[in-house]
Amino acid sequence: MQWRNGLSALIGVWFILAPWILGFSDRTAAVWTSVIIGAVQAIASIWIAVQREAAHGWKTWQNWVSCLTGVWFILQPFVLSLSGLAGETWTSVILGIVTAALNLWEMSAEESTAGSSSGGSRAAAS
Repeated sequence: MQWRNGLSALIGVWFILAPWILGFSDRTAAVWTSVIIGAVQAIASIWIAVQREAAHGWKTWQNWVSCLTGVWFILQPFVLSLSGLAGETWTSVILGIVTAALNLWEMSAEESTAGSSSGGSRAAAS
């Protein structure tokens, strides 16, 4: 399991637990959104990590899904009126940025690895 995908999966698990840890479990829409999107992020991150041979850089839909969940978590406190809760807002925004960055980094790293390995095999074949 790549460490970037592992960290992204852990952040997804955090968002599943966040409503009770950060104290916004009384806001039904925020709870369900956090739990469902957090689970999607965790599943997509684990899925791509265990299927390393199927990953192809920017074409990896699981990384795109996880990246989009990161973008959602940046917006969540403002869309769901949680901005009055400073702890939730900062945690969500920072971890959303980290998630999006990790997945963009993972996709670019896979692309450069795939490019260098295919280039190396072409050179060996020549």
